[in-house]
Amino acid sequence: MIYLDYNATTPLLPEVQQEMLRVASIAVGNPGSRHAAGRKSRQLLEEARETVARILGATPDEVVFTSGGTEATNLALHGMRGTRNGHIILPPAEHPATSEVVMNMAGCTPHVVPLDSQGLVKAESLHVAPWDSAVLATLLLAHNETGVVQDVSLLRELCVQRHVPWHLDAVQAVGKIGVNFRELGCTTMAVGAHKFYGPRGIGALLIRQGVELTPYLRGGGQERGVRPGTEPVMLAAGMAKALQISDENRVTREEYLRTLRDRLESRLTSAIPNVVVNCEEATRLPNTLSIAFPGCVADALLVALDLAGLCVSVGSACASGSTKPSPILEAIGVSAEVAKSTVRISVGIQTTAEEIDRAAEIMRTVVNRLRNS
Repeated sequence: MIYLDYNATTPLLPEVQQEMLRVASIAVGNPGSRHAAGRKSRQLLEEARETVARILGATPDEVVFTSGGTEATNLALHGMRGTRNGHIILPPAEHPATSEVVMNMAGCTPHVVPLDSQGLVKAESLHVAPWDSAVLATLLLAHNETGVVQDVSLLRELCVQRHVPWHLDAVQAVGKIGVNFRELGCTTMAVGAHKFYGPRGIGALLIRQGVELTPYLRGGGQERGVRPGTEPVMLAAGMAKALQISDENRVTREEYLRTLRDRLESRLTSAIPNVVVNCEEATRLPNTLSIAFPGCVADALLVALDLAGLCVSVGSACASGSTKPSPILEAIGVSAEVAKSTVRISVGIQTTAEEIDRAAEIMRTVVNRLRNS
């Protein structure tokens, strides 16, 4: 089996697993308990928080551990909105963790800022958004399907000028490109550990100092009162370890992933006629390739590739099961033929050049067979 779906999730690194087992063996107490066992768990939890904060350009008191990126974004959007009604400014085709929240937020009206053909927010449309009635804005730093990385500078500038808080979903970006909370200037930022070879079930919401979010979940006062419940010390330690390894190897990882992605893109476009690379002129995550094979249907292609031993995806894993056209492909204006034949390929640090060459040959064979059937 060749696994090329790293944007859906990544395998746990052995070093991370070892760290989690180490912490699990000594963090026997509840971090909220005042006895020695509780204090030890609290120490380990805060060490993990300090590591996450340092690497992401935040202070420890700005880091709130959550169950993952989806919960982090939910807490941010509901928390910044509070009881206010008005417009929420966002692009189309955001991750379901954002779009589903905004679409179901009674009393608020989504204002969708269009994208250009490369998946970038149109600056002129952002300028004329209804800022006077905006309660918040939200944006994906890097799109999970196309890999397009947004320039957040204009959104940051407008939000500062209009005193509008804004959320940044950086789940797909962290671990693949450099991400610095302070430099980005957002009010809140979501992160998920399983996207950078950490454990599933843990993430973080970064909240700028001085910002108070209206609680969305009720319970104890853990995690600044934003995310109540007993803290998962072992998972937090695993997340911190994975992030530390990612940070130490970021430059070489980026180069390696980009080399593999470009190698596959080159082989596919040269070996298979009539291939379309979506958003190829934009800055993309180094590991992500959104590519269409007109004449094929993506779902059928996905099944055929799976049977041939190749794991890729159609759209976001968080929207799996949907038969609707990909919202992001509709938003950037590709043809129906391209949209329905697009698959997402995402390589990882365990991917080899030999696997890339084998994957290209499998795809060439399968695409030709489907087109001729």
